[in-house]
Amino acid sequence: MSRALPRSRALLALAAGAALAAPLALAAPAQGAETGTYTVTPLRFTVEAGGRRCTVDADLYRPDGVDAAHPAPAVLATNGFGGSKTDGSTDAIGRTVAARGYVGLVYSGLGFGRSGCLIALDDPAIDGQAAARLVDFLAGTRAADDGTRADFVTRDGADDPRVGMIGGSYGGAIQLATASVDPRLDALVPLITWNDLAYSLAPNGADRATPGVFKWQWANGFYLMGEGQPLLVPSLDPSRINSLGCLHFVTDACDTVRLLNSGSYPAGDTTKMLDFARSVSPVSYLSRVKAPTLIVQGQSDSLFNLNEAQDTYERLQRQGVETKMIWQSWGHSGGRKPGELDLGQGDLESSYVGRRILAWFDRHLRGDTTADTGPEFAYFRDWQSGYGTAAAVPALSQRLYLSGDAKLVDNRAKVARGSRSYTNWPLPTSHSESSLAGTIGLPDPAPYDTAGTYLGWRSAPLTGPVDLVGSPRATLEVASPSTARVQDSGDAADKLVLFAKLYDVAPDGTRTLVNRLVAPVRVPDVRRPFTVELPGIVHRYETGHRLEFAIAASDTAYFGNRGIKPVTVTSAPEDTGTLELPLVQGRVG
Repeated sequence: MSRALPRSRALLALAAGAALAAPLALAAPAQGAETGTYTVTPLRFTVEAGGRRCTVDADLYRPDGVDAAHPAPAVLATNGFGGSKTDGSTDAIGRTVAARGYVGLVYSGLGFGRSGCLIALDDPAIDGQAAARLVDFLAGTRAADDGTRADFVTRDGADDPRVGMIGGSYGGAIQLATASVDPRLDALVPLITWNDLAYSLAPNGADRATPGVFKWQWANGFYLMGEGQPLLVPSLDPSRINSLGCLHFVTDACDTVRLLNSGSYPAGDTTKMLDFARSVSPVSYLSRVKAPTLIVQGQSDSLFNLNEAQDTYERLQRQGVETKMIWQSWGHSGGRKPGELDLGQGDLESSYVGRRILAWFDRHLRGDTTADTGPEFAYFRDWQSGYGTAAAVPALSQRLYLSGDAKLVDNRAKVARGSRSYTNWPLPTSHSESSLAGTIGLPDPAPYDTAGTYLGWRSAPLTGPVDLVGSPRATLEVASPSTARVQDSGDAADKLVLFAKLYDVAPDGTRTLVNRLVAPVRVPDVRRPFTVELPGIVHRYETGHRLEFAIAASDTAYFGNRGIKPVTVTSAPEDTGTLELPLVQGRVG
């Protein structure tokens, strides 16, 4: 997918310090793809959403030859955050699906482009219900504002059109939100989207119940982009304006961002924040989703990491929904590799993920029972052409131990006794990424840690390649007397913050932070051991390289500790921290 923004918008986003999750880019089919002609009709729909009456701006793509006597299934889609139906990329969804014989209905999400209402973060009760009214149109049971009706969509019943959805990021979560309130959807393809916004914007790798660590660059970028919509797309539509201390979002969204930026997280206010963020997230409503779902998530994505997709995938699988998952190379942080899906070119047939999407729609929208929808789980490998596949996400398969001499060893008996310490400084001393860099094409300094502000444990040089697929898990016990004294203050900001991560260390000592991913942790209680789930990765550690597990006091992309909090980690054979790895080839020894 091309992630380039028009220059004027890229400069605006940069000047405002805003992060734009680039809308899903599908263009007209490239040479060699299936092609067909179609007509495009602009439409508007007046809907009730969140107690407001507003208009949804849409375009209908109707393939030539499709009529009441020759109906076709439909595909519904909307933009990523900050986009619209006409932002130069989102409208290409309609072109691409229409060229392949599907009826396309592409619309500007609520609060974006020329659609009214407030930005509600894909709330099922607001955004989902608005999308369901468009499904009514595809069913032929309601008309557009100008009287246009659709009597040419394949139906499974009188009020039940054959319809799927596809889209990325904000245009991904809306699919799950819509499916949770409208059981008529027949197939979903959400790309690079979230499971739990509370985790996305303030992740805690140790405990979802404890407020996480504020991902300030991403969150404030989105906030500025959303609040700036009336300026980016001037409109006098009163349904787009919120007078309750918030310009363009629903009030709870603005309150959440303000609380996160305050750096103070008292229990009552924080619980309200977490409850709101989760209420508009799939984690809270997946039990109502029944539509077959092909989840596509990006390995290079610090906004919505692979763990979020895995959480959604496993939840849907447990409740019996037909669900498959692909971990492609690219996400919000960039990272598209040659030969990978580039929806901006419109040629779905040329990539593995594109062919999987076509097969998903062929099976569930066209009713082609011979269409092969592929394996349960597939993952891009940059060290080998093609995708790896498995029946499930690989389980944890090897445990390593943190030794007191800074080594990462494969046997508890090899652990040396010892203690090591670090402390944070008033300003960040470790860097993983500049979150906006991958979105708007800016250079980003290499990751680094400052001596004395982090601890690392390195394995011996590998005697053969080691392939890791999934989320590593660490169990730690730390001592921080200054934190322990304020542990029970009632403000989560007084708890210890640290950042866990996994490096690939080359024979020359060069450290590579895979996809620049870290696991922010707000330690629930420094008086007790805690377990950290690291971000999922797909990576080969080559022969002669070392693995390094590190914990750092800070990170430039996140808020950090309140006050100076020295930390000591003690190791002994009978009691030490561990690191567990999901390996599909090789062992660390």
